Order: sequence, then structure tokens, then C-alpha cells
Amino acid sequence: MTIVPEIASGLAGLFLLLGLSTPIAGPTAFLAQLWLTMVGTNLPFASALAAALGLTISMIGPGAWSIDARLFGRKHIEPSYPQK
Repeated sequence: MTIVPEIASGLAGLFLLLGLSTPIAGPTAFLAQLWLTMVGTNLPFASALAAALGLTISMIGPGAWSIDARLFGRKHIEPSYPQK
């Protein structure tokens, strides 16, 4: 029964590796690894670590060399300073 989260996690990991659809692949990897941690795999610490990494990558976003950056452009955040 753990084949579904393993396949979802593998596909999400591939998408994250390529930098494609990062805002969707990150939470998918997180939820799939969290499911594997709760079901009780042989390596629960590794699944919990992979879940934390998937959540972290989804919050950070795609990198400069990712496919998402090529398709949608880099996001530059300009800080706004208070006027004096």
C-alpha cells in the first residue's frame, strides 16, 4: 500500500531536481514523505528528513538555474525603506 506515496515522492523529487513546477512539487514531496513516515517505513528518520527538505524547497522556491526560472523569470525582491 506504500507504493502510491513512493511513486508520488519519486516524481516530485524528479520535478524538484529539474526545478520544474516547484510550488507544486515541494508540498507533494512533503506530503508523500510525511505519509511514509506515518505509515512506518524501515527508515522513518530518512523519510522525516526528506519531508522537511521538500517543505523547505517549496518555501524557498526555484533556483536561478531551474526550468521555472527560465520559463517565468527570476523573482527580485526590492526592499522598501521608510522615507526620511
